Amino acid sequence: MNHLEIEYKTLLSKTAFDNLQPLFKQAPLVQQTNYYIDSPDFSLREHKMALRIRTYENRAELTLKIPKTVGNMEYNQLMSLEEGENLLQTFSLPAGEIKSILEQENIALSSLEILGSLTTLRREMALPIGLLALDESQYLGTTDYELEMEVSDAEKGEQDFMDFLHTHGISYQAAPSKIARFAQKLAK
Repeated sequence: MNHLEIEYKTLLSKTAFDNLQPLFKQAPLVQQTNYYIDSPDFSLREHKMALRIRTYENRAELTLKIPKTVGNMEYNQLMSLEEGENLLQTFSLPAGEIKSILEQENIALSSLEILGSLTTLRREMALPIGLLALDESQYLGTTDYELEMEVSDAEKGEQDFMDFLHTHGISYQAAPSKIARFAQKLAK
């Protein structure tokens, strides 16, 4: 389940988040928790990689993101919730493509550890312009709000996203990735 992820996002004020809620009233609320993984000296970040375990109500996935010229290549390994929780406890990466990529990059797997978690309450809906997600995230004593849109065409997607923001009276505010926001807060 690997794919090239192209997304546009903006941070939202609580007011803008609340104003968008009616658009998503038919979308189910999904809770997901990301457990971010790196070494104490941030060797993955130095390699411009991000690794996480994401848990949902009844399943989990291990994800490695590697930036490309446009978007991020996302490598995903699906697992049962029990397998995901076991991974969180023992932190022994399972065999598969993600472990192989890390070994090829000479990442010392024994140095990797879970740095912390970020929990998101998400509502998403598919629109003709892309998959739109409205997120409220909590991590390290912080709550933030974000709107993101995943698209297949980078140029058209960016324009469609900006048009959507304009239509809904939302000022664009650059949104670093969730892992970058987490890491920034962790460093303080």
